[in-house]
Amino acid sequence: MTDVAVSVEHVGKKFRLYSERNQSLKSAIMRGRRSVHQEFWALNDVSFEVPVGSTFGLIGSNGSGKSTLLKCLAKIYYPNRGRIVANGKFAALLEVGSGFHPELSGRENIFLNGSILGMTKKEITHKFDEIVEFSGVEKFIDQPVKNYSSGMFVRLGFSVAINVNPDILIVDEVLAVGDAEFQEKCQVKFAQLKKAGRTVILVSHDMVQVRKMCDTVAWLKNGDLVTVGEAEQTIAAYTDSLQGEEP
Repeated sequence: MTDVAVSVEHVGKKFRLYSERNQSLKSAIMRGRRSVHQEFWALNDVSFEVPVGSTFGLIGSNGSGKSTLLKCLAKIYYPNRGRIVANGKFAALLEVGSGFHPELSGRENIFLNGSILGMTKKEITHKFDEIVEFSGVEKFIDQPVKNYSSGMFVRLGFSVAINVNPDILIVDEVLAVGDAEFQEKCQVKFAQLKKAGRTVILVSHDMVQVRKMCDTVAWLKNGDLVTVGEAEQTIAAYTDSLQGEEP
């Protein structure tokens, strides 16, 4: 057994930023030239380890690379350099309504999203009532999710994700959409996951939430890892840097 849930090793991820782009072969021939682009490295040589059973936070300003890194962790993106080694089963909640079909009901989407996350139909049926109860959307469970509010989307998606019983749960800023009561339920659930030896990796701009929930925090800036360490100290360094940037 290892005491490291996730190892991020010298990870780099680049994208192409196009100033001129051919939308088809015809346009390339008519224009007589190739698309013009430059490379943008969203992540630069990022390395850290996430301990098993910890709640690990990723902080930084917009454009720092947090969401790109989460998508690399969730295998939505793949690094151009380095590697990510995970010890256990992932479940990810990165965007409002991700994995949901808008025309299907909440009930149907529980089975759809659960199967995407690796659950069998029998497992989903067994946990169905628990998923619905936690989400708080009982009255609307047979309505198309296209009629749901963003908060309802998040509650249902998060409820499915945590009932996969993942070894590692990855959560983006989406929990900020939920109301105070739901956020409190999530924090209780995170504490239960931690007690059970599960690992949570989350991105948040809410430093109060990060300070309350996280053991360790990594601070990213412009794709670079500034520092990683104990939550209180890392958050203090980050907030101090923001004050220093004010005119």
